[in-house]
Amino acid sequence: MVLEFTEAGIYCPAADAHIDPWRPVKRALITHGHADHARWGHGAYLATEAAAPVIRHRLGDIRLQTTPYGAVHQIGDARISYHPAGHVPGSAQIRVEVGGEVWVASGDYKTVDDGLSEPFEPVRCHSFITESTFGLPIYTWTLQDVLAAELNQWWADSAAAGKRAVLGVYALGKAQRILRLLEASLGPILTHGAVEAVTQVLRDQGIALPETVQITADTDLKQFPGAMVLAPPSALGSAWMRKLGPVSTGFASGWMRLRGVRRRRAADRGFVVSDHADWDGLNSAIAATGASRVYVTHGYTAQFSRWLSEQGYDAGVVETEFGGETLDETDTDNTRTQDD
Repeated sequence: MVLEFTEAGIYCPAADAHIDPWRPVKRALITHGHADHARWGHGAYLATEAAAPVIRHRLGDIRLQTTPYGAVHQIGDARISYHPAGHVPGSAQIRVEVGGEVWVASGDYKTVDDGLSEPFEPVRCHSFITESTFGLPIYTWTLQDVLAAELNQWWADSAAAGKRAVLGVYALGKAQRILRLLEASLGPILTHGAVEAVTQVLRDQGIALPETVQITADTDLKQFPGAMVLAPPSALGSAWMRKLGPVSTGFASGWMRLRGVRRRRAADRGFVVSDHADWDGLNSAIAATGASRVYVTHGYTAQFSRWLSEQGYDAGVVETEFGGETLDETDTDNTRTQDD
């Protein structure tokens, strides 16, 4: 096998390297900067040039080599290259070729061009490792222009009612995607420190994003009536949020497609959006690879693997420690440093 599934993570014997390992290893090939894929403690890291700033911000002083998309690295007996995954800025699928056999580990991905991340590019291969975070037909995402209209109408309605709109979003990827959709003329955009820190890292690498104001202990919130506030999901309902005064709360997540999830989270609004592929995206991405073997990780693995088998793929489930998308950012999106 070109890639093996081990206790430390996905392993390539020919390169003596692991892909997104969850235990410390000698050489780690990293698909993107979310904390369930980029962990501290490895001897050496390889990631895309665009993913590197966030990875360094989160992991601190690590031995990190970067690569442009498409460049081929000969590591041992393996030819390795990184290709856009469309998940978050800098995210990649990793193509591994050994003796003419090609495998692709997709990491997390989505096929919709969000205007922020490098658009997903199908990579032809014999075997494809796919997530299935939203691997059921019920999961379909709101079109980008419709989502923008929904967000801005909610913001305007909240401001008219004398409330701040507080939206739970992942600090990396979704927060900046939402920022691109907001109509800045409606009012100021405030951020939680976790969101602002990552947003500034992306700004510093040349990604254009609207102006925001970080909420600190010294912030006079009276100066920002009718603001939109972007915060990690874990901050909603916290003591931090209670300082904001009257609010309307919302979540931006693929899980908002499920009836009852918004109610259980006591949110006023739910917006159906994810940086993972929806049902159609998963199926189209897999078909575009031309792969005959598909390995399914995290999410609706049993159901999606069964579906793929029914479509004629040689499909199986692989257990990993990847988290997918949750309604509590602490599971997948925390900053990790050497001191953690």
